Amino acid sequence: MSESASESAGVDPLDGDPRLPVHFGAAWTAVEAFHDLLVREGVLRGLVGPREVARLWERHLLNSAAVVPFLPPARRIVDLGSGAGLPGLIVAAMLPDAEVVLLEPMERRTDWLSEVVGTLALSNAVVLRGRAEDIDDLGADVVTARAVASLDKLYRWAFPLLRIGGTLVALKGERAAAEVQAAAKAGREVGAGKAEILAAPTLEGLEPTTVVRVRRDREGRPRR
Repeated sequence: MSESASESAGVDPLDGDPRLPVHFGAAWTAVEAFHDLLVREGVLRGLVGPREVARLWERHLLNSAAVVPFLPPARRIVDLGSGAGLPGLIVAAMLPDAEVVLLEPMERRTDWLSEVVGTLALSNAVVLRGRAEDIDDLGADVVTARAVASLDKLYRWAFPLLRIGGTLVALKGERAAAEVQAAAKAGREVGAGKAEILAAPTLEGLEPTTVVRVRRDREGRPRR
């Protein structure tokens, strides 16, 4: 990150917070190293905005980790539109027994993801370049998504990647309930069950995030 970008970013108030290593547990070493990579290169490589550097922990890393308690047991997790690796790289660090596929269409981002996977020695993470709408039959137990698209689009992109009985787990904001309602028809078309809207806390004193969790109950209409 350039000096000017660093100066404009300010200091993250959670840097050095003793609760962070406890919160991330065995994944802490990898998560801290990922944080440091984002601080050094995230802005330069167009992965985060300059103002996000001062809130990486709360807005991005803790937010990503908040999804983990809501993931059902899984052998294969697909992180849809992985981008900078949020939440996929955090999930891979926290769930070393699951294969985590980082699905991303942009080459510069898959290059970044591959570099980070190598640097952090995340042997359970696999980088796959492609668009979700062009891929079928990944047989995922879980698909995660964060800041990718509205829920109706996520249904169309994510559900063909899931096995029957698999689950979409999406990090959403304050409009989660409105998105669930607006996407009801799209959900029925792809075989979705009832969507759950769940509060996902992080550290005491921080705003919880919102998780939408939906199971693929049955076959849906084939893609057009």
